Amino acid sequence: MTATPDLDTFRLASPDAQPASPDLLRSVFRRHAAGVAVITAQGGSGPVGFTATSLSSVSAEPPIVSFGIGVGASSWPAFSESDHVGIHILGEHQQELAATFARSGADRFGAPTRWRKGPEGVPVLDGVLAWLVCRVAARVPAGDHRIVLAEVVVGDPSGAGRPLLYHQGRFNGLRD
Repeated sequence: MTATPDLDTFRLASPDAQPASPDLLRSVFRRHAAGVAVITAQGGSGPVGFTATSLSSVSAEPPIVSFGIGVGASSWPAFSESDHVGIHILGEHQQELAATFARSGADRFGAPTRWRKGPEGVPVLDGVLAWLVCRVAARVPAGDHRIVLAEVVVGDPSGAGRPLLYHQGRFNGLRD
């Protein structure tokens, strides 16, 4: 795939090539173990958030991360306008929290979720392995998603425990 200069649309590299089915992509990535994060923002009518496995470190100088969000997601309107976002790395003890933020229609910030208003007004979850507050630098169109690029402002890597992983459609812990 190559991007057009304005990044508004993507086209296949070869005009004769047909894209693979979404099912193929999903099937392959079910075999890819990924760390689990919850991404949060302060929306106009309250905090919003979702579970993500698309979190990536992009740059160390300056420190930039990326994540993907579907434009059909209920939290997209808030993320499309937020200047800052929270990134939370979940521990293996937080499978239920991950499931809550992944579930459509759930009261994600109600009990038993513990959180506080953090820097820049971003919701910060308690008990996570690590968290960051980031300034949104760009939202890049990518099919039915947007790739959000965000520059790290502040964070805390001092949470205890082992990371939560997502593999084969389930949340898992690391095995030695």
